[in-house]
Amino acid sequence: MTYIIWQRIVCIEQAVAGGNMRHIDFTSGPVGRKILIFSLPLMVGNVFQQLYNVVDTLVVGKFLGEAPLAAVGSAYTLMIFLTSILIGLTMGAGVYFSLCFGRKNFDRMKQAVFISFLSIGLLTVIMNGAAYLLLDGLISFMQVPLEVIPYIRDYLWWILTGLLAVFLYNFGAALLRAVGDSVTPLLFLILSSLMNVALDILFVVYLDFGVSGAAEATVISQYASGAGIFIYCLFRREFHISGKDRVWSREIFWDMSKLSLLTSLQQSIMNFGILLVQGLVNSFGTTVMAAFAAGVKIDTIAYSPLQDFGNAFSTYAAQNWGAGNKARIRQGVITAGKMIFLFSILASCLVSLLAPTLMGFFVPETAAEVIAVGAHYLRIEGSCYLGIGILFMLYGFYRAIKRAGMSVILTILSLGTRVVLAYFLSSFPEIGVTGIWLSIPIGWALADMYGIIKGYKLMGWR
Repeated sequence: MTYIIWQRIVCIEQAVAGGNMRHIDFTSGPVGRKILIFSLPLMVGNVFQQLYNVVDTLVVGKFLGEAPLAAVGSAYTLMIFLTSILIGLTMGAGVYFSLCFGRKNFDRMKQAVFISFLSIGLLTVIMNGAAYLLLDGLISFMQVPLEVIPYIRDYLWWILTGLLAVFLYNFGAALLRAVGDSVTPLLFLILSSLMNVALDILFVVYLDFGVSGAAEATVISQYASGAGIFIYCLFRREFHISGKDRVWSREIFWDMSKLSLLTSLQQSIMNFGILLVQGLVNSFGTTVMAAFAAGVKIDTIAYSPLQDFGNAFSTYAAQNWGAGNKARIRQGVITAGKMIFLFSILASCLVSLLAPTLMGFFVPETAAEVIAVGAHYLRIEGSCYLGIGILFMLYGFYRAIKRAGMSVILTILSLGTRVVLAYFLSSFPEIGVTGIWLSIPIGWALADMYGIIKGYKLMGWR
C-alpha cells in the first residue's frame, strides 16, 4: 500500500515539475498547481507525524484508562514545546537553504548546511541533558494532579530520549524541502508511523509495558525516520559536503541565525503559551485533562495540513524572494489564500459535526463526561480553523521575505491574547473551562488582522 501511494505521488509531481521529482522550481510555471503538489506530501506527512502521539493517546486511552491518558496529553504539550525549539531552528535554516537555492548559490547552501547541522545538533544535546535534570520541576510547573504524576514521569523519561531523532528528521526534511523535494520526507514518515502503530499495540496491549511502552514505541519509530532520512541525504549528490564546504563562516552563521533563531523563538513562544494553557487546563481535574488531551489530537490532525500548506508557501515565497520576483509572490498569496479558505471551512464543518464520534475513537464510550467536555472544546475551537490557517500562511510569508521578527510579533499577539483571556474568562464560575476554549480563536483573529495589514503595507500592495 505504501509503495502504491509513493508511486502515485511521484507520478503527479513528475508531471508538474517537468519530470524532475527531486526539485520543484517555484520561480516559474503554474503557481497553484506547483504549490498544491508540493504541499500535498507535506500535508500527508504531517498527518503521519501526528500519528506518533495520536497512536499513543488512542492506545493508552482505550487500554490503560483516564489517568494515563491525561499523562500522555500533558507530556505531549511539554514535548511539543521542547521540540518546537529544534523544529523552529531547522525551519529557519530551511528557509535560508531555499533562498540560496533560488539564487543558484549552491556552494553557500552547502556551507550553510554544514554550519547549521553542527550548531543545532550541539544545542539538541544540551537541551536533552537539561530536560532530564529539570524533569521533576517541569512536571510541577504543569500543575499535574498527584494521581497522574507517576504516569507522566514514566512517559517523559523515555520520550525525551527521542529528541536527537526529532532533530535528525526535521533537519533532513528541511534540507530536502528547500530544494523542492517534499516526497522523500513523506516516505520516511509513512514507514516510521506504521512502525509506531505496530510497536504501540505490541508493547502496550500484548506485552503490558504501560505508558512507558507507548513512549518506547514512539522513540524507536522516531529514530527509524531520523536516521533513515539523514543517511539518505548523505548519499544525495547535490548535498555532498566536500572539504571546502566544511568551513565555519561567521557571516553565514549570523545571516542564517537571523532566520533560525527568530523562527525558533516564534515556535517556542507559541508552544510556551500552549504549555501555560495546559497548566490551567490541568487545574480543572483529570476529566478535563483527558478530554483536552483527546481533543487536541483531533484538532492537530484536522489543521496540520494547514500548517504544512503554510510551510510549502514559505518555500515558494522564499525561492521567488531570492529570485527578486515580488509580483509572483503576490500571485502566490492570492492563490494560497483561496486554497486555505476552502480547506479550513471543510475541516471545521467535519470536526464540528462529528465531534462526539471523533472523541469516541480515543476514550471508551463509558467515559461520557470526557466525551462531552472534549466535544464542547472541538465545537468552539474547531469551527474557527480558518483563523489558524491564515496565521500559518502569514508565518511562512514573513519567514520567506526575511522578516521572521514579524512571526514572533504575531505569535506573541496570538498566544498572549489566548493566555490572558483564558485565565481571565475561566476565573468566572459561570464561564469556567469554556473561557479557555473561547480564547483560542480570538487570539487567532487578532493576529490575522494585524499580519494581513502589515504585509500589504510592507509589500506596497493595494
